[in-house]
Amino acid sequence: MSVRNRKLAARMKELGLGQAELARRVSSQIEVLTGKPGRITDSDVRRWLAGRTKWPQDRIRLSLEEVLGARAEDLGFMPRKKEADPVDRRQFLNAASGSALAVGTPGSSNQGRLGVSDVRRFQQEFVALVRQDTAGRDPRRIEGVAVELASRIQSALGLSTASARVQGMLHRLASDTLCSAAFASFDARAPQRARAHLDKALPFAVLSGDSEAMYRVWNVLTLTLSQQGHRADAVAGAEVMKRSSVARRDPLFASLGHMRSAVNLARLRQPSEALRALGDAERSFARTTGQQRPKWIAFYDRSELDGLSSYMWTALGDHGRAEYCVHRALAALPDNRVRNKALYTARLALSQAKQGDLELAGATGRQAYAMLPSEFGSRRMTNTLAATRKVLVASGSKAPEVVEWIEESSPWI
Repeated sequence: MSVRNRKLAARMKELGLGQAELARRVSSQIEVLTGKPGRITDSDVRRWLAGRTKWPQDRIRLSLEEVLGARAEDLGFMPRKKEADPVDRRQFLNAASGSALAVGTPGSSNQGRLGVSDVRRFQQEFVALVRQDTAGRDPRRIEGVAVELASRIQSALGLSTASARVQGMLHRLASDTLCSAAFASFDARAPQRARAHLDKALPFAVLSGDSEAMYRVWNVLTLTLSQQGHRADAVAGAEVMKRSSVARRDPLFASLGHMRSAVNLARLRQPSEALRALGDAERSFARTTGQQRPKWIAFYDRSELDGLSSYMWTALGDHGRAEYCVHRALAALPDNRVRNKALYTARLALSQAKQGDLELAGATGRQAYAMLPSEFGSRRMTNTLAATRKVLVASGSKAPEVVEWIEESSPWI
């Protein structure tokens, strides 16, 4: 084949990408950006290389730029006419993660060759990080360690050579690590920092070509959007999760996507749609099997399904049913999930307060705080306790237990 687009050919060679692999990654990126599977083939790539395609369609061009980390003009493509590309680019990429992204790529210094043993070494550090997060360690510390680990992975990729397989594994690990940093920011109620980490995680997920990695980016992005009050955008994010290829083949991933929809639809005051999504989440979860999955999604078991259901019922104003779901979640949660136990105990206090069980709510709130002190930085828990305290203050109750807890809780929420 005669190659006329030498810039594109050079970039593919620099990244070690063949025609079929580039087609697969661009198709994956199209799905990330639009929610619909891309259908790029190696025949399309050959047309680009031969110069027969001068300027690909918007979604293809922007996806190609993301995968190769360069602008279309720098890849040898020629626009047919002057376009308002900077605005189009921002609008299109904002649908995915809020900004255009760039990542480092393997350089020419060639200080060594990375192998599977290097991946395992980084993987061990990541698993230790996940364990600390599950145990309820300080989110700010988790965030810092995750960012530092991702930086070292990126540096290793930039300073060394590696096979396509090893590069894919490391890109996936860098994305997962940055998602952990984003979730820690979410837990500390710092959504802007979370979005910044996700901006960096997305291109690594795309480069990995792994649908599970891209799913996780969307999962944390959906949580962050909801925390920022962008409920409709969060529902749209959940739709992308549900339509992803991993959700189509694994009902556990489908169930989590439906559950994210249910919570945000309830917050949008769409009860019928929320209940339908909850039913879909339950049915998908019932079809799950014990197959091997990524470490990060181990949190989503029966206890978490019940716990997330409580958020939906709270949003719909059914605090009795929310309390029932929280009790089920707490009964099933493993002891090592300290953060989740503290968070759902705080949710229990709020449900009790909303039903007028003020003295019990105070006692439950005290129990939650003892599990995970506020200096650990879980603002989600302390904000939930603050909402509980607000209900107790508004009640005007003079019961000694209520007054005592209001005074006691004042310094830490």
